[in-house]
Amino acid sequence: MATGIFPSLLRHARRVVVKVGSSLVTNDGRGLDERAIGEWCRQMALLVHDKREVIMVSSGAIAEGMKRLGWVQRPREINDLQAAAAVGQMGLAQMYETKLRENGLRSAQVLLTHADLADRERYLNARSTLLTLLKLGVVPVINENDTVVNDEIKFGDNDTLGALVANLVEADALLILTDQKGLYSADPRRDPAARFVEQANAGDPALEAMAGGAGSSIGRGGMITKILAAKRAAGSGASTAIAWGREPDVLVRLCAGELIGTLLVAQTLKTQARKQWIADHLQLRGSVTVDAGAADKLREEGKSLLPIGMTGVDGDFSRGDVIAIRDVAGVEMARGLANYASAEARLICRKPSAEFEKLLGYLAEPEMVHRDNLVLTR
Repeated sequence: MATGIFPSLLRHARRVVVKVGSSLVTNDGRGLDERAIGEWCRQMALLVHDKREVIMVSSGAIAEGMKRLGWVQRPREINDLQAAAAVGQMGLAQMYETKLRENGLRSAQVLLTHADLADRERYLNARSTLLTLLKLGVVPVINENDTVVNDEIKFGDNDTLGALVANLVEADALLILTDQKGLYSADPRRDPAARFVEQANAGDPALEAMAGGAGSSIGRGGMITKILAAKRAAGSGASTAIAWGREPDVLVRLCAGELIGTLLVAQTLKTQARKQWIADHLQLRGSVTVDAGAADKLREEGKSLLPIGMTGVDGDFSRGDVIAIRDVAGVEMARGLANYASAEARLICRKPSAEFEKLLGYLAEPEMVHRDNLVLTR
């Protein structure tokens, strides 16, 4: 057993999110792997008995549906994907319920879309439900609600969903089980000189350069999605481990502090839950561009964004929507809750607050985005 930062982070993780990919859950598309799922459920039971709280984020519904429908290739049409998800979700939920029950645990199925987490009230409801289930000793089994999802509201992959769930419940760790041993400096299937990465800082730009594309025709992700998920999870202080899902007792050994796979360490402390919700939005309705002076005040002084510092407004958003704040180069530097709709923002752009009432007929707030509702993203 190795020493170092692994033990200090994962050994003391009390709330853990486990994410398992489609290729593992369905044995590369050949149908639900009952033995493997049973093994993960057995290990989760050991973690729960060790006074840990565990949430499972499992892919596999579409892949299982494809198997049941006799489809060899993943369909492209959204209605076919939704149909496959509807068929496969039945078997996936039943398998986890059966295997967790065999290990003395109760389970609950939770299906989410990005719209559930983008809306503040639904976000809080989802959080409350999950925390209540954990308090009751129930293991939530979460998947994207592929039966109703479309391109506008989908997470894109369950690695992202796992990170968002980790942030939602303020987990201590995200454990991503995959069909790779972990992260390499290059694709080991193509480069025999590829170096294995045991530990790195989550969010390090060099990691994205190392990661390749999707490695399976069954799933939607790849190593790059896991790197980005670790970066997102780090926003709430959760470190991420990426490990081979068929490693014996992988979950138990990781949480015992054993050096398995790649650990991506969160460099930030837990952020306020409200600000984490703002940071976690995948789709934004619009943005504002600010001048160099305003950008410095946001970055260096922690100030609110005033309309006088804005140089442009893009998109169609309403008061209360999450918007991006871009610097002079057009790069997102922050995001926050808009105090004014886009049409109003265009009227008060580059104007002092003393002129708002004359321009709008009223004065709501002097700030476009208050610092309490703003989070820096770079």
